[in-house]
Amino acid sequence: MEPFRIEIPQADLDDLDRRLAATRWPGETPDSGWDRGVPAGYLKELAEYWRTEYDWRAAEQRLNSFPQYTTEIDGTNVHYLHVRSPEADATPMVITHGWPGSFAEFLDIIGPLTDPRAHGGDPADAFHLVIPSIPGFGFSGPTPANGWNLPRVAGAWTELMGRLGYERFVVQGGDLGAWISLTLAGMAPEKVLGAHVNFLITPPPDDPAAMAGLAESDLARLGLLGRFAAELSGYMKIQSTRPQTLSYGLTDSPVGQLAWIVEKFREWTDSAKVPEDAVDRDQMLTNVMIYWLTATAGSSANFYFDIADVLPTAPTPPAPPPPLPVPLGVAVFPGDPALPVRRFAEHGFPNIVQWTEYDRGGHFPAMEVPELLVDDLRRFARTLTRG
Repeated sequence: MEPFRIEIPQADLDDLDRRLAATRWPGETPDSGWDRGVPAGYLKELAEYWRTEYDWRAAEQRLNSFPQYTTEIDGTNVHYLHVRSPEADATPMVITHGWPGSFAEFLDIIGPLTDPRAHGGDPADAFHLVIPSIPGFGFSGPTPANGWNLPRVAGAWTELMGRLGYERFVVQGGDLGAWISLTLAGMAPEKVLGAHVNFLITPPPDDPAAMAGLAESDLARLGLLGRFAAELSGYMKIQSTRPQTLSYGLTDSPVGQLAWIVEKFREWTDSAKVPEDAVDRDQMLTNVMIYWLTATAGSSANFYFDIADVLPTAPTPPAPPPPLPVPLGVAVFPGDPALPVRRFAEHGFPNIVQWTEYDRGGHFPAMEVPELLVDDLRRFARTLTRG
């Protein structure tokens, strides 16, 4: 378990500058807005800001202000943050990102979660945090072999927490991180105090009677799920079927990588017109930089190929998982592209102990509404440790 610092060679930054300056821009049909993808006018302005104003060295310094490590698990490199609380009896928690996120999306919640005393909170709410990068993502780098599916990552996290000396811990995640967290809780319930997710897909059961009496709001959520499957999941279909083909364009063109990620920050956040309505522009670009500088567009897409059988776009819907044997907390943010129906969630997860509906925030709450996510996690942990 080796200490790790991010130290990007200046030559890599100079190369990025040259590529951005030499971008070959496509045309676009007039008045398309975001309907056909990221508008050229918006992307040109963002790319120029990235090239001339965004400061990677400042971002690098902030990332390096948190203790980082790497270790080998199951034959692959795993990069992670390990931030211990000053409170000795803090609750251990492993937080997992998804795509197109990274460990960098959680920077604003690390302080309040690990040291609530210094942030106006109750020291009894403190956490020891472990924030790994999924194998194939970011500084975990490309995996040397295929087959990194949900159970394999969950097993790696169990091993990681054991190496760090945490016998029991909370798991938290959104997007792919939610699936990894739930998988881990199902595989190792004796180690998991509870699972907390801010993303949960709840397709209706096969029994038509389950639809009886659904509120209009729940029917609207089913409509959102249908729109996600039909229109917003194109990225998932490509990454789960042809990740290698996709990787050439994203690894060679920074603007291509930028557009591929920024589109999701527009569609999945509580934004009105542009992603910056919901998230800080520099923080979003730092997230993009992690994919670009590590050349992990393809290896992160490979993860979708390895879990294709459980994705919403799978030809055959996956079998429902067995009931989760640990307490579950669910935070629902309205800007998310797929909102859960509580009735269906309780059918599949009878151990829900906390369900919170928020009036703002979206798929990246640690970036959009960090204070709400922190509060939700604190309240969830109290149900586990204080009853």
